[in-house]
Amino acid sequence: MIKTLIAIFLAAILTENYVLTKFLGICPFLGVSKKLDTAVGMSFAVTFVMVLATAVTYPIFMYILVPNGLGYLQTILFILIIAALVQLVEIVLKKYVNSLYKALGIYLPLITTNCAVLGVTILVIGKSGENYGFIEALVNSLGAGIGYLVAMVLFAGVRERIEDSNIPDFLKGLPITLVSAALVALSFLGFTGIVDKLMV
Repeated sequence: MIKTLIAIFLAAILTENYVLTKFLGICPFLGVSKKLDTAVGMSFAVTFVMVLATAVTYPIFMYILVPNGLGYLQTILFILIIAALVQLVEIVLKKYVNSLYKALGIYLPLITTNCAVLGVTILVIGKSGENYGFIEALVNSLGAGIGYLVAMVLFAGVRERIEDSNIPDFLKGLPITLVSAALVALSFLGFTGIVDKLMV
């Protein structure tokens, strides 16, 4: 059981990284990763929302929607739940960590429509056929959040290095950012064999 949970956790961070392998949540990944402190703050907010959203949506889907034949309401209901959780995070940050609230700016309310958060809640339910129970779903969502943090921190470091580098004019701005994002994503492919061995 513990080995399975560790494998799920590591897979969500490394080989099934929602940003770098599933390409979900790219907008804040590119928008907030210019500075390390805002990247970390955004990642913690997204991780918190991912875990809480999974904790709320999984039982609602399994024990209310599915038994009553209302599975088709999943996406609408999940977005409403995520929006409520983001409002909660926004209120808490504004009251207790105002500097981070101001630094995140428009990207904080955009967590509501962050497809990485919605993707985690929906894809975890899709994995229920792989014997993903409630605990496995929570571990997966926590791993997805940590994977989001790892991707954001790595990419923020790369972007800070790029700022100090001598880059040809035709690559400055978005082109070098996208090339760098592709290279960071490629680097995660090396972890595939390690996590696969744990799954056996």
